[in-house]
Order: sequence, then structure tokens, then C-alpha cells
Amino acid sequence: MCKKMANKDLDKKFPACFGELETVFPKSRNGLRNTPEACLVCRHKTECLKSAIDGIGGLKVREEFVDRAYTSGTIGFMERWSKKKDIQRRLEKKIKGSR
Repeated sequence: MCKKMANKDLDKKFPACFGELETVFPKSRNGLRNTPEACLVCRHKTECLKSAIDGIGGLKVREEFVDRAYTSGTIGFMERWSKKKDIQRRLEKKIKGSR
């Protein structure tokens, strides 16, 4: 019952797109992620983006960053492997926690 009340309060406080990664931080044509203009004027933008990044999708975004860093030569193979392994562990933990 308490969870339902919290969800109703959340619905009243935030817009429907709140925390949806592909809405508030979508990939553009060049493969990079950008916040849309409509989100920049929203008063919830910072909290919304933090919420989106804290979810499972956020870990996938971090994995994209690691892959880009490796491709550009900023990090080496071992660092890439280590970071991706850590991201995969955290992803599995979040998936198990959400069940």
C-alpha cells in the first residue's frame, strides 16, 4: 500500500517521462548521447537525468563511454576489460535486486 501511495505522489510531482533514459538522454545520429532541448527547460532536468543514469540503462551508458575511450586510445585493453567486468557485475546485481 505504501509503495502505491509513493508512486501516486511521484506521478503528481514529476512528468511522465521522468527518469526514462531514452527520452531524457537519447543517442543522436552520430551515436553520442545528448539531452533534448525540451528537457533543458524542465525544472526537474537534473534530478530526472540522475534517476535515469542510476538505473540499468545508466550502466549501459557507462559501458558505451568505456568502449569509446578504448576506441579513441584513451584507455588500454586491460583497463577496458576491468571496467567492463565491473559494469557487468553491477548490472547483474541490479537485475537480481529488481526481481
